[in-house]
Amino acid sequence: MSKVKVDMHTHSEYSPDSRTPLRRQAAAVKAAGLHVICATDHNTIEGALRLRELADGFRVIVGEEISTRDGEIVGLFLEKEIPRGLPAEETIARIHDQGGLVSVPHPFSRNRTFHIRRSVLERVYRDIDCIEVFNAREAFTSDNVRAAAFAKEKNIPGAVGSDAHRASEIGRAWVEVEDFAGREDFIAALREGSVIGKLTGNYIHVLTRLDVMRKWWTRRRAKSGA
Repeated sequence: MSKVKVDMHTHSEYSPDSRTPLRRQAAAVKAAGLHVICATDHNTIEGALRLRELADGFRVIVGEEISTRDGEIVGLFLEKEIPRGLPAEETIARIHDQGGLVSVPHPFSRNRTFHIRRSVLERVYRDIDCIEVFNAREAFTSDNVRAAAFAKEKNIPGAVGSDAHRASEIGRAWVEVEDFAGREDFIAALREGSVIGKLTGNYIHVLTRLDVMRKWWTRRRAKSGA
């Protein structure tokens, strides 16, 4: 079987903290040589569905980074949007109810305030399908190391993502796995995957804050001109 490169965590203009147009995102995925991308905008699958229509030379896994009451959880292979604000357990159950997979992003991050805490992980880890062991946007390498150690301790497959909010970030991280047909054999392939990636650098978080402010200002001007 052939190997494929999978970026399991990305954002587009459909996330409030990203201004990356879908067509630019698609072009960046192709230029980076990625075979599969998980489109995981915040609290919506609309961007993922549209990116899937634009995909040329790569596959799109429809996902969503969901703001739960206990921190962020990523749902993959989704058909329906998961509402925000639910407890972690209910969010996980709703993902599984539609045949999706549960991934926990950046679980030990020190540069983010809204992530799953260790106490919640200990509570729900048996129902997690994979956990992010490398996120290119981490400020500290040791946070990825801690996530990898937790995954190994609990025998949970490792996820890898660029967490790209800008097109320039796409291609910073991926997991290389044996090609897979669908969600059924994706986790098995992930267990044997190879982690490839490098940290983006802390400057990217400053740019993200600027993007949030620009989107807010654009919306405000649009409303005032209506």
